[in-house]
Amino acid sequence: MGDDSEAGDESVEDAGGHDVPASEDPNAERQYHVDVEPGDVADSVLLPGNPERVEKITGGWDDHEIVAEHREYRTATGTHEGTPISVTSTGIGSPSAAIAVEELARVGADTFIRVGSCGAIREEASVGDLVITTGGVRQEGTSTEYVREDYPATADDRVVGALVTAAERLGYDYHLGITASTDSFYAGQGRPGFEGFEAAGSDRLVEDLREANVLNVEMEAAAILTLANVYGLRAGAVCTVYANRVTGEFRTEGERKAAKTASEAVAVLAEMDAAADAAGADRWYPGLGLGYDGEDRDHGADAT
Repeated sequence: MGDDSEAGDESVEDAGGHDVPASEDPNAERQYHVDVEPGDVADSVLLPGNPERVEKITGGWDDHEIVAEHREYRTATGTHEGTPISVTSTGIGSPSAAIAVEELARVGADTFIRVGSCGAIREEASVGDLVITTGGVRQEGTSTEYVREDYPATADDRVVGALVTAAERLGYDYHLGITASTDSFYAGQGRPGFEGFEAAGSDRLVEDLREANVLNVEMEAAAILTLANVYGLRAGAVCTVYANRVTGEFRTEGERKAAKTASEAVAVLAEMDAAADAAGADRWYPGLGLGYDGEDRDHGADAT
């Protein structure tokens, strides 16, 4: 890791209350990379890649403030429809996304929603549509540092349901399916590299994924889902389609659709949790309902 801080104590107390060398857990209460501490973030955190998306996401909230900014990690906390919510950018790729999940969980976050863009590999997923991930292909390498390769990267059913409910409320076109997460935008997604370089098997990569009924490709979701499952947290992902690898379309449109959907999903999850609490249930299930009357909530479906 880049050591740009002053030397700390020789030992620290980890999250389990055990003394460990400072080199093994460089976090006191303030986290080393994300630069947040307990009280800075809500239970639910949206995870875009690009730090510039933070302001675009928070622009649709009731209120917010920037609570931390360090390296690729920019964090804001506020409320959306009266529900506490946070957002932390993670940069590109699974290694930095995993650091965000690790450190945000250590300060109390328990629900994570990846928000971003993706490439669709099915004709029916048009540019500007949303993809809501139900599970991930772990083509990235970060999650294998945590758990065996045949461990599933599944999205939490409540988060998937909340994202679907949010997209329906907002009137957005969406698709549910399996997301492949890669470590490379070029060779790892079947694109030519510098001077036309082609990695072994890259000519078949997209077609092989299509034959397995995979819906889209991006670079973080599978790792986030895997870590959440390992740690007993909730996670999901919603991405706007920028490119369709089958039709050849590419347009950077509909960026705010994923942001609005994820933000609304956090409010829906709060409704789910409240319904479970009222019923004395350990967790929400569809039979509990949401208490939503279906009236127009002035969301609109005009995000671009």
